[in-house]
Amino acid sequence: MRFRKKPVVIEAIQWIGDNYDALVMWGAPVTILPASNRPGLGSALIIGTLEDGPNCEAVHVADPLDWIIKGIKGEFYPCKPDIFEATYEPAD
Repeated sequence: MRFRKKPVVIEAIQWIGDNYDALVMWGAPVTILPASNRPGLGSALIIGTLEDGPNCEAVHVADPLDWIIKGIKGEFYPCKPDIFEATYEPAD
């Protein structure tokens, strides 16, 4: 079977590497993963999502230029730029 995404307006902020405070003020459950923990990759964000469960077993990482999306139920999750551009367009 094939499905089409329903037209839903979401909120999103692109993680550009120095806008951590804006993401926190927006309500995103994020913490910085220092570059020292990712040799050769640079710093990133860890994002708490609905999939993490009560003990935060899963780890969702956003690299610079990834989008942080607030979904329709207030959940947060990362999205790679190419997928974001193919899936979303600006809303009025």
